[in-house]
Amino acid sequence: MTKLDISSFAAGSWVAPDSSARPIACAISGDIIAQAGNANLDVGSMHAYARDVGGPNLRKLTFHDRARMLKALALHLTKHKQQLYDLSFHTGATQSDHAFDIDGGIGTMFVYAAKGRREMPDAQIYLDGELEQLGRTGSFQGQHVCVPRQGVGIHINAYNFPVWGMLEKFAPTFLAGVPSIVKPATASCYVTHLCVKLMLDSGILPEGALQLISGGVGDLLLHTDAQDVVSFTGSAKTALMLRATPHLLENAVHFVAEQDSLNASVLGADASPGTAEFDLFIKEAHREMTTKAGQKCTAIRRIIAPAAHVDAVIAALSAKLAKTTIGDPRDKDTRMGALVSQSQRDDVLEKAALLATQAEPVYGDPDNFEVQGADATKGAFLPPMLFHCADPDTATHVHDTEAFGPVSTVMPYRDTDHAIALLNRGKGSLVASVITRDGDLARQMVLGAAAWHGRLYFNNADSMAESTGHGAPIPHMIHGGPGRAGGGEELGGVRGVMHYMQRTAVQGSPDILTAIGEQWVPGAAEHTGGPHPFTKTYHELVLGETLYTASRKVTLQDIETFAHFTGDTFYGHMDEEAAKANPFFPGRVAHGYLLLSFAAGLFVQPDPGPVLANTGLGSLSFMKPVSPDDEIKVRLTVKKKTPRTDEYGQVRWHVTVTNQGDEIVAEYELLTMNAYEQT
Repeated sequence: MTKLDISSFAAGSWVAPDSSARPIACAISGDIIAQAGNANLDVGSMHAYARDVGGPNLRKLTFHDRARMLKALALHLTKHKQQLYDLSFHTGATQSDHAFDIDGGIGTMFVYAAKGRREMPDAQIYLDGELEQLGRTGSFQGQHVCVPRQGVGIHINAYNFPVWGMLEKFAPTFLAGVPSIVKPATASCYVTHLCVKLMLDSGILPEGALQLISGGVGDLLLHTDAQDVVSFTGSAKTALMLRATPHLLENAVHFVAEQDSLNASVLGADASPGTAEFDLFIKEAHREMTTKAGQKCTAIRRIIAPAAHVDAVIAALSAKLAKTTIGDPRDKDTRMGALVSQSQRDDVLEKAALLATQAEPVYGDPDNFEVQGADATKGAFLPPMLFHCADPDTATHVHDTEAFGPVSTVMPYRDTDHAIALLNRGKGSLVASVITRDGDLARQMVLGAAAWHGRLYFNNADSMAESTGHGAPIPHMIHGGPGRAGGGEELGGVRGVMHYMQRTAVQGSPDILTAIGEQWVPGAAEHTGGPHPFTKTYHELVLGETLYTASRKVTLQDIETFAHFTGDTFYGHMDEEAAKANPFFPGRVAHGYLLLSFAAGLFVQPDPGPVLANTGLGSLSFMKPVSPDDEIKVRLTVKKKTPRTDEYGQVRWHVTVTNQGDEIVAEYELLTMNAYEQT
């Protein structure tokens, strides 16, 4: 292929590499296919451009605006992902590897687009948690809010996932309203470059929202301040160097690291050879050794099995590895491609040699293996290499040395406590898996090992058909881990968005908090009179619009009729003596759901109108029992409005049911879908 000049996108313009550019080799052939880097790149201007142009452009949008853009970007990349596949083969990745990187990255964008619309408001401020009443009467309250940081997300990524590694950081950052400067690892930056170019060419992104550094970052970190977030994925050595930058420490710059991780998988004592769980364990271990040629931060490095089953594990896994075709990743029959570069191959061999001083090689000879469709001496190929450590208690390298390639070590455990101790010897991992049907074992593992692992993955025959796999970070769950894994955290749904926002406590009157959060707070101004609120379209309704209903008496006959009609003849409603013996009831009382039904009858406007459907209740509480001949009435208030489609939006109503003494007997939220226009 023609050698590619991999440009940076800086302050709105593409900047070509200069004479300082670093050559990039094809993982398959060793040929130079690209170059990247520009020593004169003005990273200070990039930071200023992101902060002064990108930030304001993003912050003027709502979470829903940004979510819609994420979906549009994901759809655009989906249309062009074959281009990404074709280029990514040169990193050594197979077509199935592309599912983890390219499809996984696009899928992450789709998830954040959906979560932004469903779980976040169509607003610029995110309300974090419930109101806190800070005074006796409720005239002074508190609310935690989250707003976008007024800085930049600086994303320094590893070589192994040039697309997913960028998009899994970009999606939550963008949804938060913060611009990104992306710095991929140079060895595979040509794939990231194409992905960024596709995104920019789409015309979807606001100006300044995304920039790209192809090559070194220069003195970019010296331009940061407390509003910025530096998110790094890579080696522990590089993470320590970056984390220790005096400027970052002096300015309290938020630094997130996802680094070396001695992930492990435990075969439960119940998962003996011949069970579906044993076969699943072998399948997972094989997949994690060979996918991306083992170049995954979540790959299984330590295989921990009951001592009685170690030989069976080694035999079964070796047999499966022997069927793994190594070769040109473009060949559909290839099951494992090359490592990203010859230097990475050499690093893996060095680490494997260190492991061999404390563990016995049982499968895979790096000096004697077959490569199909490519020259093993020119490409960055290695075979899967399996070791056996008979004494993991005295060995150290198997617990502190990560060979970032197709390398794993089998080791025995005596009992559950021993398995937990071995898991934790890694001093922090992104993920540990346990293959078992034993719920008690799973609970013991969580109690004993969760503190050292960012994710615990349990699987067995019941869940394996739908499971995502030991090594697959998914956007719904957090990705990161303590200790050796870096102590960082990414993804996790909306939690990942919060890493790019500032949580602030705001305090004030109900009216002030209503104005800030665009959500009505009890005690704030109410708007009464005029037409029934159910006759108003979504856009005609205003926050605080309130309906006070007439009263209705609840009779003993009502209670008995409801009991017999529904079949709910609980003694508290039907037996006076038994009800009086109950510490919660003064005697027979009305059903809570009877009160809800009567409340609806008091506030519903029955004619066809803008209210299309009642879609649920939330935060329901029964505060005080209602006795026969008590009266109830309702206050119905517009609490929050959220657009859902082009035709209707969701209205959240605050509903309070009170008795003849104005005491609250029930409180809840009613959800309705209201049309934008009357038809």
